[in-house]
Amino acid sequence: MNIRGFTILFVIVLMVLSYFTLFTVKEWEKAILFRFGEITVSDYGPGLHFKVPWMHTVTTFDMRLLHLDQDQSRFITSEKKDLIVNYYAKWRISDVKKFYQSTKGNVNNANDLLTKRINSALRDEFGKRTVQQVVAGERDQILKIVRENTKSLPEELGIEVIDVRTK
Repeated sequence: MNIRGFTILFVIVLMVLSYFTLFTVKEWEKAILFRFGEITVSDYGPGLHFKVPWMHTVTTFDMRLLHLDQDQSRFITSEKKDLIVNYYAKWRISDVKKFYQSTKGNVNNANDLLTKRINSALRDEFGKRTVQQVVAGERDQILKIVRENTKSLPEELGIEVIDVRTK
């Protein structure tokens, strides 16, 4: 083989090695580096990073606002009347390590946990009020209480609820 053949082979081997050892994190992402399944570094920011192939794996998470759009739910007021309520919530990942540990990095799991928390808070607040109070006057106060109820989520799930609104 001549020198040109070795050069081409060297370039191909170098490209394959770099494919398995380099990873990128985009501006709107954070990444967790795992060594044999255990978290070693949990806050990789944007840029080009190195890893050891077959020993390290990388999972990236979107740090932009995420949207939970809940279908109709039935709530009972203090008058024992049914209300059909749709709501949506805007949230983001605040701590990638806690998010991964509590939801295994699955946004659907986080949406389910968030839905349970918001449904519980809405059920409690609607149960204390009449239909007139819920529809006309105290909706903002109810949503403020729901947002207060979700303030502990950054410590529990690694997510931060930005806004909750009823439709």
